[in-house]
Amino acid sequence: MRALSIGKLNENLVNEDSAIAKDCLIAVSDGAGGGGVFADLWSRYLVEHLPEESITNYEQFDKWIDGIWEPFYNDCEEKAKAEGGMLLNKFYDEGSFATLVAVWKGGQWVSYGDSVAFCYDKSTGRLSHSFGRIADFNNPPYLVNCKDPTVKDGFKAGRFDVNEHCIVFAASDALAHYILMMYEVAHVEEFTDELMEAVNAKTKDSNFILTALNLKNVVFEKDVIDKLVRNKNNWNVKQHLQKLRNKQLLAHDDYSLVVL
Repeated sequence: MRALSIGKLNENLVNEDSAIAKDCLIAVSDGAGGGGVFADLWSRYLVEHLPEESITNYEQFDKWIDGIWEPFYNDCEEKAKAEGGMLLNKFYDEGSFATLVAVWKGGQWVSYGDSVAFCYDKSTGRLSHSFGRIADFNNPPYLVNCKDPTVKDGFKAGRFDVNEHCIVFAASDALAHYILMMYEVAHVEEFTDELMEAVNAKTKDSNFILTALNLKNVVFEKDVIDKLVRNKNNWNVKQHLQKLRNKQLLAHDDYSLVVL
């Protein structure tokens, strides 16, 4: 097990991601700083308050959120009152936002937003994940708010078919996009339509995909799994992420990776 979370490379900014790895679960939460306040605190609060027993459906998820939000809200309300002015009004109006993905031992996973859970089977070379099509990264993500109810449409749950050959991990959106993109590029015959759908959207992600499609002889396990997931040296992983940024394969963002 390990958890790695680093802020935007070469910028002295608050890392709004949070990542946790325990015996029973791994989780990533991506605090959304584009709206609301205290996104970094909310993402950390969510991963630290996940239950040890797996959540399997929306009703359980909604009940869990309903049972934990109030202490966080009250604490941040006091922080906001101390600051006053625009920050307090923003907190009252918008609250705090974050995505969430968690995987429990045994393979049960839940997600809300565009952080992604993965399961890579070394014996078959197949990658399973909690996301939809790669073009879906272009859509605004569903976000868990500290003061407003969640919506059922934003919730996903499932179970990976885990065996002794599997590596289970999760990542926040920018890194998750890179991982899924490289898998599909490595199996381009199978995913041509999905990749072209994302390319034709003409977004910043389209450019990353076009760059990846120009790479020669992509071997997913060697080029991605070994360098990110199996590499236990966090400094080496950070250097690798910087190289991916320089090659225009990875978006500029906070990066979180957890391995079960």
